Amino acid sequence: MKSQITNALSDFFFEYETPRQVLVRNRRVGVVCRLIQLGVLAYIIGWVFIYEKGYQSTDTAVSSVFTKMKGVGYTNVTGRERVWDVADYVFPPQGDSSFVVMTNYIITEGQSIGKCPELKGKHNCSSDADCEGGSFKRTGHGEMTGVCVNTTKTCEVLAWCPVEDDHNIPDPPLLMSAENYTLFIKNSVTFPLFGVSRSNLVEGIDAKYISKCLYDPKEAPLCPIFRLGDIVKLSGFNFETIAQVGGAIGIVVDWTCNFDVDVKHCKPTYNFHGLYGNPAETDKVRASVGYNFRYAKHYLENNVQKRTLLKVFGIRFDIIVQSLARKFDIIPTLTAIGSGVGIFGVATVVCDLVLLYLLPKREFYKNMKFKYTDTQAQHDSKLLRLDTSAYYTLEANARQVQGTDKSNDPDSEAGSIETDLSKK
Repeated sequence: MKSQITNALSDFFFEYETPRQVLVRNRRVGVVCRLIQLGVLAYIIGWVFIYEKGYQSTDTAVSSVFTKMKGVGYTNVTGRERVWDVADYVFPPQGDSSFVVMTNYIITEGQSIGKCPELKGKHNCSSDADCEGGSFKRTGHGEMTGVCVNTTKTCEVLAWCPVEDDHNIPDPPLLMSAENYTLFIKNSVTFPLFGVSRSNLVEGIDAKYISKCLYDPKEAPLCPIFRLGDIVKLSGFNFETIAQVGGAIGIVVDWTCNFDVDVKHCKPTYNFHGLYGNPAETDKVRASVGYNFRYAKHYLENNVQKRTLLKVFGIRFDIIVQSLARKFDIIPTLTAIGSGVGIFGVATVVCDLVLLYLLPKREFYKNMKFKYTDTQAQHDSKLLRLDTSAYYTLEANARQVQGTDKSNDPDSEAGSIETDLSKK
């Protein structure tokens, strides 16, 4: 056991492995090797450096978004005129990156706490036994009193009365004027890795320009003021359809910047995506369509608590900031080059497989590629009175015999030439 450990340590510390090179004159193998190397080179230059820009480091931005709506709407429902401004139709009013613009509504005025019948179709009944007192229904408006109202054949409930009737959604939408509202987006981004801060109010965007411009993908792509009708159209939706029952639209502010050039060239681009509110108007077959919510305005009338309930249908806008900045960095550059050089080894592996396992004279190549020598073998040769010069003489004679059998075919494996690094 001790001798085995000693031998293992001796082999580890006092032996050295060096590669042996064999020059193979074979057109097929040579072409395969060069094609693979050419493909690897194309991958490194085309994909790693040009497409993926592997010579640059990247960073994403920390961003902030501020919004402001402008526009006035007008409605005349059953002879009641009303003007709607920003404080009435934008939810929430703080200028968030996600907000809703009301385009349609159902209003129920003068509600107060009391007892009243449910809507037809909600909780139908034929007697008081059908109305369990003190219970609630998921789709109901209040607590059932246990009374069946004969005039409506529905259960009586303790709720905000009269209960809301939302069966009929106004068509056309009551606030079609929302199509001409304008949205102002102010976006600031910071790339902490590169220490660069930018705003979508880039060079040339001043107060005078903003007062006159309106976003257009071709004519005014940097204008930060957007018409709602244009946003809906660019997202692929029909405004009247989405305004009736509501929907959602995503506005993407894209910052893709290359800081190897002047920072002033880092400018945003805007993209619009319809999230829901089908432009093909197939939403009618779905179980739940559009976007809506309710809110109430409470007040006192003759010391009685009352409220006005609105079911709001609107377009939800989600402003999403995407960012990616790049700049030259020596570390990723060297990493990309090093990995590319390593991939060149694929050509050697493939060609070795072809030589050693696929060609007809693979055994010949194995003998030429692999050679094992050690001190013990040399000692045995001395015992057999084969000195070093005689050994090489025999080897040279063997090569000469092999040379006489060479084929005239330049692709034949017999045309291989062995070169030892030790002879160089």
